[in-house]
Amino acid sequence: MSVDEIWFLFVSFLQSIITPGWRQNQVLIVIGLAAVCYLLHAVSCRVIDRNVRAREGWSKWQLRIIVQIKRRMGLIWFAVLAGTLYAVMQQITWPSRSYFIGLAATLAFVWTGIAYAAQLVRNRFMRRLVTWALWIYATLYFVGVSDEVSTFLDGLALDAGDFHFSVLTLIVAAVVIGAFFTVARLISATTASRIRANEDISPSMQVLAVKAVQITLYGFAFFMGVKAVGIDLTGLAVLSGAIGVGLGFGLQKVVSNLVSGVIILLDKSIKPGDVISLGETFGWINALGARYVSVVTRDGKEYLIPNEDLITGQVVNWSHSDEYVRLDIFFGTSYGCDPHEVRKLATEAAAKVDRVLSHPKLPVCHIVGFGDSSVDYILRFWIKDPTGGLTNIRGNVYLALWDAFKAHGISIPFPQREVRLLGDQPPPAAD
Repeated sequence: MSVDEIWFLFVSFLQSIITPGWRQNQVLIVIGLAAVCYLLHAVSCRVIDRNVRAREGWSKWQLRIIVQIKRRMGLIWFAVLAGTLYAVMQQITWPSRSYFIGLAATLAFVWTGIAYAAQLVRNRFMRRLVTWALWIYATLYFVGVSDEVSTFLDGLALDAGDFHFSVLTLIVAAVVIGAFFTVARLISATTASRIRANEDISPSMQVLAVKAVQITLYGFAFFMGVKAVGIDLTGLAVLSGAIGVGLGFGLQKVVSNLVSGVIILLDKSIKPGDVISLGETFGWINALGARYVSVVTRDGKEYLIPNEDLITGQVVNWSHSDEYVRLDIFFGTSYGCDPHEVRKLATEAAAKVDRVLSHPKLPVCHIVGFGDSSVDYILRFWIKDPTGGLTNIRGNVYLALWDAFKAHGISIPFPQREVRLLGDQPPPAAD
């Protein structure tokens, strides 16, 4: 169908509406129903808001359903009223005198169903795009001009030998691939939740399994969608190979990070929840991504570290093989204090601090040297929750040592210097 033919049908429809008769009457009835439904929409929303505010304890999914119902109340009212009026007019008058009213009621029902079904699409832009596309297709289908429009869109094509690529092919491909992607996303979300709920699988393997499932499902959805449209993938093989070579040179870092991410997941060197140190960054693994690792520090900062840096650099994993972490602190006491008593007091004071383990790894204290003004000691103790912080636990242990030494008369020396000011007279000679 050409553009002139479509324009002719449109002009003929407008003329039939302008001409007095039952067609014009039906259009006026539909317009009147739309005005009534607009008023009912406003009143219904106020009633729903009042009832929702009067009740407490609504969950998020219930509130979302209420919001979606409020948005479509006008359309719901129109579908109900127009459908009821159409059923009545079918019984009391000729069917042709209620055709447009029945068509409007059918479209209202279909549009309402499409609006709620499109909520499965999470992305707001894509949800609106899908909604409007389905609304347009449903309108063309029930009006009875879908075949003519399809023929027109298929005529807008690019032909090169046996290759035929039209606007209709592009639209159908987008719809089919979108449908396959929606199904793949639902299956992927369900599978991912079950994998994460399985405690027998390590966190790193859970991430790897979820990524593998997502890549497999989305890849399968894309190729199945393209195949269902009828596009030959043979010609794309050579083109994709050439593009792959170009991308390989331009995206070396990206590919390196992707491969490094797979290696990290396979060798289980780090996993979500591990506490790591990389350079001056100290924190715990929040998430493992395809390109980077999210590390959250104690001050709330979130660092996105490329996977390649974790593979090629030196990383300190405080909880790699087990969750026990040993901390060392140094202190000194005066030479007049009994070192045996100092060691005993230090270990007892450290053991009383929260988060310091007393079993199976006990705190220990050793002499490490004789300084200029003090006997130097090292106190070693263990914790099993490095995510709780290291500086704070060291500070608590130092405070416990201070209290214990003060209670038992243990002195902590500090360097002292004597400064003399020389005048004009030299100091007296010593005997």
